[in-house]
Amino acid sequence: METRTTLPSKGDRVLRIAEVVERTGLKRPTLYKRARAGTFPRPIKLGPNSTGWLESEIDAFLAAAVAQRDQAGAA
Repeated sequence: METRTTLPSKGDRVLRIAEVVERTGLKRPTLYKRARAGTFPRPIKLGPNSTGWLESEIDAFLAAAVAQRDQAGAA
């Protein structure tokens, strides 16, 4: 997964863990494990005890998963 180095676009929301879990269907430990492995967007540190993810990065992750599924089905 490519690391994003630019600032988020205007209107890009920060999603908290509960919404990321709901949108992806992945469990919390899996999200952090995949982020460490570089196969899921890394969270943004928002404070000492809080993190979030850019909505655009989660959307891109889901779009890539769908594209990969479609490529595998076409082969």
